[in-house]
Amino acid sequence: MTRAEIVRLARCVVRRPRWQLVVAVLLSAWTFAWVLGQLAHTPLSPLGVLAWTGIPLDAASDWAQERESVLVWLATLGGLSWAATTEQAQLPAIAGWFAVLIAGEAAGYERAVQRAMLSMVVFLIILAAVSLTGRRAFVVDRVAVMPKDVMRAGITAAVLTAVVPLIAPGLALTRLVRPYVTKPPRPLRRVETHLLRETG
Repeated sequence: MTRAEIVRLARCVVRRPRWQLVVAVLLSAWTFAWVLGQLAHTPLSPLGVLAWTGIPLDAASDWAQERESVLVWLATLGGLSWAATTEQAQLPAIAGWFAVLIAGEAAGYERAVQRAMLSMVVFLIILAAVSLTGRRAFVVDRVAVMPKDVMRAGITAAVLTAVVPLIAPGLALTRLVRPYVTKPPRPLRRVETHLLRETG
């Protein structure tokens, strides 16, 4: 996959139904704040990021931490959901990040994110190993797992998942600098004219 294709994938995250884009922006802002919150002297939890709202969330945080052994498995499901992300179906990336946020509240940022990434990588490695058995098969009348397709789908899922936390800040930055950017003129479409032969 070329650099241009990766850039195109990163841009296509905003090409989705409006309701999905609204959900993606809200989750992106939450996730981005959580990631930045790890730089603080006392790392913030996902619910800790929402403390500015004034909503009493301490009970929910305590509930999640008491069930760490169960909720941490949501990180594994989140990683598998990331792996299911495609250019046409980007909702799994959002669902996966939400699952990681819940797992992160229970087990912490590092453990939740690493567990999700590990489950995604292991799944792709398994598919890659399976694809080696069918790399010489002719895809005519049966479904086959091909190494090239596995690699391409894996890169696509990884890119679309990685940019989710950047959707909200990216859109905000784009809106901020838009009035100051000069766009080149659009190329005119070539119009073919047919010359009529003169008769007579």
